[in-house]
Order: sequence, then structure tokens, then C-alpha cells
Amino acid sequence: MTEPLMIPCPQCHALNRVPAERLDEGPVCGKCKQSLLPGEPINVDSAWFGRHVLQPTIPVVVDFWAPWCGPCRMMAPQFAQAAQKAPKIHFVKVDTEANPDIAAQYHIRSIPTIALFVRGREIARQSGAMDAGRLLSWLQGHLQ
Repeated sequence: MTEPLMIPCPQCHALNRVPAERLDEGPVCGKCKQSLLPGEPINVDSAWFGRHVLQPTIPVVVDFWAPWCGPCRMMAPQFAQAAQKAPKIHFVKVDTEANPDIAAQYHIRSIPTIALFVRGREIARQSGAMDAGRLLSWLQGHLQ
């Protein structure tokens, strides 16, 4: 048997252990009973960044964005579409305007910037807007 995956709940933020072989069964949070893999991006702030990006053992894609950024707003629906097509990956959005500490910690110099984290470590980064297909291809290339 493989080591269970650690997945944070998008609703109550509880960390859940899920056997890898049960990911396709639509796992729910042990605390609040909400879906652990909602297929949509979740917004996190400084308080929950570590829980949702650094602690999970499933891949996490972070969209560093700001509300005043035109390319960020254009990419938002593409990011959401990619999240629907890749439910076993957590898609997280971080507003760099509201959370400048995270932007500074990760040296975000331009937005939108997409970063891929695996087991709490950043393994890839891409700046600039992408459509859903290109984002999914980029992810697939880095997750193999």
C-alpha cells in the first residue's frame, strides 16, 4: 500500500489523508464533508498559503495575480477551465496586491506568474498569460 496523500480542504482548510488509489472516488473532507478536489481554483491568503501550497502531497499550481492586471483577468477563466480538466491537481490563486508578503517571498516580478509546487517545493515557473490548453500542456510536461 502506498503512503496516503495529504490534501487540504478548500472549505475548512483541514488537512486530510487520502489513499492515492481512492483519488478517483471523489474524496471528501473528514471534517466538513465538502469535496477535496472541487475542480475549481481556490483563493488563498497569507494565513492559508502554507496549508494549501506547501503541505499537500498532490501537485499544486499557483496563479500569482492582481485585480488591476488586464492579462491576469483575461487568464482567470482559462485557469478555471484548466482546473476543471485536471481535478487531481490543486489550482490556487494568490492576489499579490492583497498578499505582498507571499509575492516578495517568491520573488514575483511580473504577473500573471504561474508556479508549480510538488510536495511543497516549487519545480517550475512561467510568467505571462496562457490559455487552458497551453497551461495543461505546460503542467503535463513538468509532472512527467
